Amino acid sequence: MTIIASLLRAADLPDSSTARLDVELLLAAALGKSRSYLHTWPEKIVSSEDALTFAGYLQRRRSGEPVAYILGQQGFWKLDLEVAPHTLIPRPETELLVEAALELLPATPAKVLDLGTGSGAIALALASERPAWHVTAVDRVVEAVALAERNRQRLHLKNATVLNSHWFSALQGQTYDLIISNPPYIADNDPHLVAGDVRFEPASALVAGHDGLDDLRLISAEAPAHLNAGGWLLLEHGYDQAAAVRDLLLTQGFEAVHSRIDLGDHERITLGRRPC
Repeated sequence: MTIIASLLRAADLPDSSTARLDVELLLAAALGKSRSYLHTWPEKIVSSEDALTFAGYLQRRRSGEPVAYILGQQGFWKLDLEVAPHTLIPRPETELLVEAALELLPATPAKVLDLGTGSGAIALALASERPAWHVTAVDRVVEAVALAERNRQRLHLKNATVLNSHWFSALQGQTYDLIISNPPYIADNDPHLVAGDVRFEPASALVAGHDGLDDLRLISAEAPAHLNAGGWLLLEHGYDQAAAVRDLLLTQGFEAVHSRIDLGDHERITLGRRPC
């Protein structure tokens, strides 16, 4: 019979900064327990069925599949979200968008739009923090819309709406106090697309033309028509794209244009305000 401690020792994942965490998350999921349980009860016997489930998870991880896709969930902000291979895995650096949005607008009623919502991470984080806001989340991928809606319902967030729309296509005549987006921003020939976890994520959520700026250009150009006077546009982008995105916003007449640095000391988001 196998015990928890021996399974943890025997797990053989490629060396990485998260290998130990990956193993513990996968074993805890296979057992239906928390990670703390593994360390509290290392001598507990594991059933053959749970051991086989764990072995299957390990094999998938060895092939490079992200833990979030294996387990079907990922933490973001203060939320636990369902994720799936047709959406991008929410990343910690994207929480900088949420922090900036919460700083820019008061907790009084406001209309907010999240473009390319994926799992709904940004929109639902904002809706959970600001009950007086109404947050509209859109995505062109119907499976992503269904996923974000499941997350919305599970989190009981009545101040959020999820819609099918390719950027602004289904939002004619609608205006907002804040528009926020983590759009595709990787160049189509970027070598990172065939390395690591990224190769399992949908290209439609990652790639944006030869320089990675196609969707950022479109959003910057069309956002002013959907922003109320004094409204803000917040965009995530690549670590080396901040200057280009600032130029895009300035060209479209935005004011107070600036970029903010993430925990990795990269300019990760850029924002600007529509003139009053």
